[in-house]
Amino acid sequence: MFFGLLLVAACRTSAPVDNQPGYIVQVSLGGWNNPGYTADRIVSRIDSVSSLINVEKVIIGWSLDKDIYRQVGEYLHKKDIKMLLWLPVFAETEDVCENSPAVDLWGEIPSNYGLAEGEDFSFNCPTDPHNAANVIAIYDSRFSDCCFDGVFLDRIRTQSFVGGVSGVLSCGCPLCAEAYAKEGVDLEAVKKEWKEKGDAFLSVTGYDPTEGFSFANPVAAAFFKAKGRLVSGSVSAVADSLQSRGLEVGMDLFAPFMAPFVGQDYSILAQHADFIKPMLYRKTDAPAGMAFEYELLRKAVPGATGYPEFTMDAAFLDSQMEAMEPYSCAKYPGIEINYRAGVAETSPEYVKESLDAVLRHHFDGAVLSWNIMEAPDPHIACLGAEK
Repeated sequence: MFFGLLLVAACRTSAPVDNQPGYIVQVSLGGWNNPGYTADRIVSRIDSVSSLINVEKVIIGWSLDKDIYRQVGEYLHKKDIKMLLWLPVFAETEDVCENSPAVDLWGEIPSNYGLAEGEDFSFNCPTDPHNAANVIAIYDSRFSDCCFDGVFLDRIRTQSFVGGVSGVLSCGCPLCAEAYAKEGVDLEAVKKEWKEKGDAFLSVTGYDPTEGFSFANPVAAAFFKAKGRLVSGSVSAVADSLQSRGLEVGMDLFAPFMAPFVGQDYSILAQHADFIKPMLYRKTDAPAGMAFEYELLRKAVPGATGYPEFTMDAAFLDSQMEAMEPYSCAKYPGIEINYRAGVAETSPEYVKESLDAVLRHHFDGAVLSWNIMEAPDPHIACLGAEK
């Protein structure tokens, strides 16, 4: 998930009782400083929402105000609701630690997307072990005494086509070049191929929901395959370290059809997560929105061929859920429940249509994204029958 407050479906390793979905309410406190809500206001909202739907977990973060977590956690644990820390990994940590930034194959920092305070989507190098160690240190030093039951890992990718081609052809720092070489990919050869082929470097020969896009250029295919292994391997190491502390781990992922471009390999990540939350945002005109990210791709490489027109209807939603089915961890598709004019123009009908798809695929629940404090009550009440 990417900004605001989220409603996220509960993570369990078995299906919901009587096919009733469970939900996790996620609360964004904004950036590291100046939390946007008081503990009393958060508790009041969760109490109201939980009277309508089955709230099993709350994901909250990432303000440094420990008192909020302790007060909210006390309420949640009395209600037998788990509390998970919303923790950014490869972006948004610059205010609390020093990191090495991600650069493109030409050594330049890709452009970002300044959505709101504390949400710049400016990414760090995914292979630098210092960056990964910083994330663990943030948890240990800032949050380990707040009684969290788990963590929800966000920003576990590289930049997308928000940064144009530069965004996805990253990171290209010396550490990454060495890591790619071990995977059999020469980044100098990738640069050469891009220079010679231009947009055609990213042309595809077809798309299958399970297999994803098939790159026409073998150098491009090898690059994105290696990128998935490197980025997802680093994320997995962070997840393993947190799980060794007795914490449940959830992961915020791009929709399957766009995930390879940002280095998210579902087959790797699913082995190290207690649950995954693919962001199947059909109404979001902002980072992680499916149409938003796909149109950025097509605009970045207008000369690339093979990319079909996708209609963000229920059938396409089904195709993305089918792509999730092979993985063994718990799966909670992310669906918008908040409303924001010009960003996420949702409706109760849209929410119900999306949840019906989740139920058809017999998943554990659904991520109702992304701001419970802003979500219109009708968007929640329409799910009450599922409680």
